[in-house]
Amino acid sequence: MTPTSAEKNHYQTLEVPETATQSEIKRAYRRLAKQFHPDSQTAQANHEGITRVNAAYEILGDPQLRSEYDRQRKLQQAGFGTESEIYDRAERTVRTQEHYRQQRHAAKAADDAFQVWVRQVYNPIDRLIGKIMSPLKSEIRSLSADPFDDELMETFQTYLENCRESLEKARGRFQSAPNPANAASVAANLYYCLNQLEDGIEEMERYTYCYEESYLHTGQELFRISSQLRREAKSQLKNSL
Repeated sequence: MTPTSAEKNHYQTLEVPETATQSEIKRAYRRLAKQFHPDSQTAQANHEGITRVNAAYEILGDPQLRSEYDRQRKLQQAGFGTESEIYDRAERTVRTQEHYRQQRHAAKAADDAFQVWVRQVYNPIDRLIGKIMSPLKSEIRSLSADPFDDELMETFQTYLENCRESLEKARGRFQSAPNPANAASVAANLYYCLNQLEDGIEEMERYTYCYEESYLHTGQELFRISSQLRREAKSQLKNSL
């Protein structure tokens, strides 16, 4: 006796044997989808038919879901469930798989955004910070030989001007793209690091105007704080990778 539409399993719906290859299942689906599609103008066209065909292909077209469906059918044939229960379990499997796919997609998108931000924002800023901070000790050591020497002071002022230029580039890079949520703590430390550097540069610029050493010491302390914030950003980045 020919099974009714409600009694058909997915293989019968797609009119393929249970041994059909994935390519054969795909060809059968295309043929039946065209046949049952409401816009096909064929005698068999109807919404119920295309719905059954789509449901069958959603399971059999995915090798993993097909394997689960076959396993459930074997349990049913052994008396562990009805055909309708198989459909229910298969549908739940589809929904579960789709949920996991969406989660994986979201996780991958977040990871991709993080990697792009690191490459285009964090790395260039970190290099610019290094360009500002690394020469400080040697510059101050040179200046300390004679702070009132015009040539030495001019060299130090040139260093501070270069720091300003690098700082502006770093700020521009920071503002060029919003940080992804999973880089929030790294971005926060970068932001505060740049602020401390700016304040430190301003303090040392004041020193060049009046030779008041307290400004120089304050500038050095602000750079030290910046260095700590930079290390914290690096540590947080490492933990996020």
